[in-house]
Amino acid sequence: MAPVRLLAVSAAAFLAFVTTSTAMAQGTPTRIRGAISAIDDKTVTIATREGSTVKVNLADNWAVVLVTPITAADIKQGSFVGIASVGTDANRTALEVLVFPEAARGTGEGHYPWDLQPESMMTNATVATVSATSDGQTLKLEYKGGGTQTIKVKPDVPIVTFAPGDRADAKVGAKVFTGAQKAADGTLTSGRLLIGKNGMTPPM
Repeated sequence: MAPVRLLAVSAAAFLAFVTTSTAMAQGTPTRIRGAISAIDDKTVTIATREGSTVKVNLADNWAVVLVTPITAADIKQGSFVGIASVGTDANRTALEVLVFPEAARGTGEGHYPWDLQPESMMTNATVATVSATSDGQTLKLEYKGGGTQTIKVKPDVPIVTFAPGDRADAKVGAKVFTGAQKAADGTLTSGRLLIGKNGMTPPM
């Protein structure tokens, strides 16, 4: 498959993306990963990776953002990225890399716990240096407050960006990731669905 260029995101779709990313990085959202088993204009039912089924109410203005594969060549010095990783700060390895569209620079910036895998972390930061290695790349990241992380990115690590989506992309069988807010009565609500393009599983 030919490399996919980083795509420009329309104002409306990008606003949707920023809202989702902020919700995932701040507060206490319920992150849900899985596949859509049912959907209408009011609710979506997700068969989760854990094997359960979760019903999520959709906000009136709910929107879709596509998770689109790119290549390691799209990670450049100065890129703003979100990387889930495991290991120690002295030896950290990426689980996935998200190259943010430029308009999202600064979203969720920092280094904090993540729930992709046990003991994983998320680092949203600017790429200071990119170094080729015999087994992929090593990225030095810098984030606000003077924080730095050095993360290895092996060749088999999924690398993605975001592109505008449409509600029609949120169909039964589509792979989805969403950060839902839980009400006092336990009901879940989301305004944004991150859908993997062409059947891709969102890796974050």
